[in-house]
Amino acid sequence: MRILVINPNTNSQITERIKIMGNAIVSPGTSLHTVNPKSGPLGIQTLADRATAEPLVLEMIVQGQKAGYDAFVLACFDDIALDAARKQVKQPVVGTFQAGINVARTIGQRFSIVTTYDGAVATIEKLIETYGVSDIAKVRAAGISVADAANPGTGNDDLAKAFDASIRLDKAEAILLGSGGLAGRAASLSQQFRVPVIDGTAAAIKLAESALLTPGVCPD
Repeated sequence: MRILVINPNTNSQITERIKIMGNAIVSPGTSLHTVNPKSGPLGIQTLADRATAEPLVLEMIVQGQKAGYDAFVLACFDDIALDAARKQVKQPVVGTFQAGINVARTIGQRFSIVTTYDGAVATIEKLIETYGVSDIAKVRAAGISVADAANPGTGNDDLAKAFDASIRLDKAEAILLGSGGLAGRAASLSQQFRVPVIDGTAAAIKLAESALLTPGVCPD
């Protein structure tokens, strides 16, 4: 099985973190290819960034279909280009937000999403409502950039405050990481805060893999 994981921003450090994390969790026989656009925003933090990145992502998916990939993962927490991509290709296309909340809601009665910059909150709140989990989910921003999130040595105090507020004030029984920049940090954060932590990108990769193993999804 060949899965193409697309990081919609051009931050190669994030792409590499996703690659390392993804290769560590896929099953034997699954080939994972992690890429990002050659041009576009370094981090998708504004509506203009999203507008620039979306057509680039769609083009990469179309090219990925021609290259014979069996499934696609969009490694951006706001599920950028998800609906449009599903209209363009017949293969499974999995979004990080959708996959992440599906895992989070199996763990506890309430969960919080910890994201990076404050501007991401409004979009995530809309997605929470769209996916029907507004009664069990809250979102908090650490106030750090996506680039800082990808660097474990940066923004840790702010991230810790967001985790603490989620656990104490939101009564979260699990934390969903709301940024591709936080990929690969779930295990260490879970150990630090003694709460289940879900890596949305990891959830999306495993969901894509599971979809390909489901009879009838990929007819010969």
